[in-house]
Amino acid sequence: MATHLFDDTLINWQTLDGFAHLAYYILNIDEANTTIDVLFKFTAQQQIVLHRHKALNHTFVIQGEHRLYRPDGTLKEVRGLGSYTVSPPSNEPHREGGGTTDTVVFFSIRGSTGVLYEILDDDQQTVASLSMADFISLYQNQPALGAAS
Repeated sequence: MATHLFDDTLINWQTLDGFAHLAYYILNIDEANTTIDVLFKFTAQQQIVLHRHKALNHTFVIQGEHRLYRPDGTLKEVRGLGSYTVSPPSNEPHREGGGTTDTVVFFSIRGSTGVLYEILDDDQQTVASLSMADFISLYQNQPALGAAS
């Protein structure tokens, strides 16, 4: 059986100030159905900012190992290559990150036009949020898939 590897070299990964160890590329936004499809890339052996998911998230691990961490940084869950998860909105904060290699996860964020993610400080106080409008703006300003950065 042939081995196939995911090649993300033609993806124009985008970054956000203040979000270390995370890159993204928005594939599509369907405003009428309140759905955002996005690839997130987590740096190997690192954790991203503490946050909460305020909307339904469907995830599929395309590359690597998707790791979830408690607010104190201890490992909570490992989602291996090919894992599909449905996560309802939650007030439980967490961090995410890559395993031993950079990790790519497909997220389908669904069902909300309001706040989708709350960004928290180490005291679990909300310091920022990302809404549907924020994702629309990011989508409109990113280069086309495969275009030179």
